[in-house]
Amino acid sequence: MTADVLVVGASIGGLTTVETLRARGFRGTVQVVGAETRLPYDRPPLSKKVLSGAWGEEQIRLRGPQELERLDAEFLLGRRAVHLETDAHTVRLDDGRTLGYRRLVLATGLTPRPLPGADSLRGVWALRTFEDCAGLRTDLLTARSVAVVGAGVLGCEIAATARQMGLHVSLIDPSPAPMFRQTGATLGQLLYQLHTEQGVRVLTGSRATGLVDDNGRVVGVTVEGGETIPADVVAVTIGSTPATDWLIGSGLALGDGIVCDERGRAAADIHAVGDAARWSDGTTGGSNRLENRTNAVHQARFVAADITGAQESYQQIPYFWTDQYDIRMQVCGALPADADVRLIEGTPESRKFVMVAEKDGRPVAVAGWNSAKAVMAAKTAYLS
Repeated sequence: MTADVLVVGASIGGLTTVETLRARGFRGTVQVVGAETRLPYDRPPLSKKVLSGAWGEEQIRLRGPQELERLDAEFLLGRRAVHLETDAHTVRLDDGRTLGYRRLVLATGLTPRPLPGADSLRGVWALRTFEDCAGLRTDLLTARSVAVVGAGVLGCEIAATARQMGLHVSLIDPSPAPMFRQTGATLGQLLYQLHTEQGVRVLTGSRATGLVDDNGRVVGVTVEGGETIPADVVAVTIGSTPATDWLIGSGLALGDGIVCDERGRAAADIHAVGDAARWSDGTTGGSNRLENRTNAVHQARFVAADITGAQESYQQIPYFWTDQYDIRMQVCGALPADADVRLIEGTPESRKFVMVAEKDGRPVAVAGWNSAKAVMAAKTAYLS
């Protein structure tokens, strides 16, 4: 069978593509390939409510069986795409099956970047899937101390959750401040203060150099300078790479992601959305690959519209949020480390504020803590 639309990737980007196609009246055949056996689920809560035990699998499921059935799409779960033939319009799966397509949407997401030596040790976890989260939580329940290697969004969220579970937490990163790449110096320093006030030992400017092995179980992390950080459990969050290895040799352009034009087209009859997709920016001439849920949803909706013939334009302002302790932080736009940041509402001391970041005299981002409506209003005022 040749599907009218074949979607590779059954998480939020892939599922949103299918739902938008159907909402726009598309009646062709649709197949969805997903590497996990579970029904599509939401990943952001894994590092927070699921890791803490407040939520289970039901709470993060994106759609139930009946809702998926109403989409009139064939879901091939527990199967991986291993090869793409663009000329033949076929995708081969890991079970040997070959699927044909008229239009292909790639929504394969990310693969966590490993820490050398981590695979052979018990107690070392990356966090990408529900199974990863369940295993990490089981270890945390009997641990006294945890080291989180990497202080990006995921690492900070894991550190906050583990600290709220009563563990001794060390957060290790070579950058000058937590989430420095995402938020710059000013907000990064506020995050440093937030975590230290909560009792986390934050080791910024420190690079993890190895893991300490005791009979196959991790017992610590070594950092530059020779110090060993004791840890019963280690969470590795040192970034991810686009899940594109299976596309090598396909003829698609790959460069830190699947290279696409400003409409998400990677080649004739092929689109890419979400974390693995690098879209051209029709305004600046550059390109961006954004790793967040909001971006995956917006791109999926746009691509589904493009497949159905809509002549829309895509101009999405980057946006992400993170929940840590009693803080919800939102960032709209791109916040470079050297931006000039000024407060426009509230105060950091109250943990309720909005800031505007400017570069060369031009607003490039707005950000805030516990100020959802005010952040959106500032986005409209400064970035639209």
